[in-house]
Amino acid sequence: MSGIRRNRVFHLRFKLLESPAYRCPNTFVPSRSCFVKVLITGGAGFIGRFFCDALDARSIDFTILDLHAPDDQYRNRFIQGDVRDPAAVEMALEGCDAVLHLAAAHHDFGIEESTYYSVNQHGTSVLAQAMAAGGIDRICFFSTVAVYGDAARPIDESTPPEPVSFYGKSKLAGEVVLKEWVAADQQRQSLIIRPTVVFGPGNFANMYTLIRQVERGRYLQVGPGTNIKSICYVENLVAAVVDLWLDRQDQRAGFEVFNYVDKPDLTSREISSSIYRHLGRKVPALSVPFVAARLLALPFDLVTTATGKDLGISTARIRKLAMDVTCFEAEKVRQTGFQAPVDLAEGIGRMVRWYQETGKQADRECHIPPAEIKTVRQSTVSTS
Repeated sequence: MSGIRRNRVFHLRFKLLESPAYRCPNTFVPSRSCFVKVLITGGAGFIGRFFCDALDARSIDFTILDLHAPDDQYRNRFIQGDVRDPAAVEMALEGCDAVLHLAAAHHDFGIEESTYYSVNQHGTSVLAQAMAAGGIDRICFFSTVAVYGDAARPIDESTPPEPVSFYGKSKLAGEVVLKEWVAADQQRQSLIIRPTVVFGPGNFANMYTLIRQVERGRYLQVGPGTNIKSICYVENLVAAVVDLWLDRQDQRAGFEVFNYVDKPDLTSREISSSIYRHLGRKVPALSVPFVAARLLALPFDLVTTATGKDLGISTARIRKLAMDVTCFEAEKVRQTGFQAPVDLAEGIGRMVRWYQETGKQADRECHIPPAEIKTVRQSTVSTS
């Protein structure tokens, strides 16, 4: 890896050690329930990088299982392999006593239905079987609020799941795998986290696209922008899991579900206005009617259909941002005593600063899982 590329990758995220999210006194207090070594599936990804920093800050050893290499800083803890490959999973679990399962098929473009299930359900099953064989009885599984689908609000952990997307359905199937795994042995624990849309430095998804459009003067507010968009900032999400899974492990039930959403919710206009302010731009007062915006986006739909390329603009995405309401509740996690260390406005500000300093020039990476199991099984885990 070249020096330029290495520096770009290193700066894709803000170091958690420098962040207020990890300056809370109880975050650094070693817990008697802390694990010795954790396997992080998908640990080279956006959220995984922040967890690597969090565990490293607490001197908890870990191994990364991923199809893609992590930053150089954690190369000596990396096994290149597919979570659907039993041999790769067995290799990665060596010496571990807990698993943080982040690996997933989650993009809304370019993934077949069978791949969602292959990764999110079958991959979880492979992992559960290997954990059972190795006597490992602790796992934290990242699911999604997409399991609720079109359920009526308010939506909390007691709301019956009604997934409509392949992503939501396959993630719920993965939850079922772990619920059955826990039922087979009363010593086992599975913590299920259902986050809403996650954003932060190093992420190239919807928030990045919105920031880029505003920065380039290409963003138009569609409609009144009063629709609520439940979102969460990555450092808050990681801090919540550290609190629930590490510091309060002895308080967890065998199978337990937590939503994660940062409150209070923001409207789509409040999100875009915050980006304008952090960029030092004037917030425009005018907006475009939804019907007009939809007509303007139709050519992008046609090009995408013809070429198979994701252009970042579509009628579906305009509706999702400007019209759709995504409102979820997360009172359960707050009832444990957890308080998010970063408010949403500040989180957006941190991502805007990262975009200006690094993200704007960085190579956008979109790692789509292959349809077929990839048997790489290369290990760079240090034995020292």
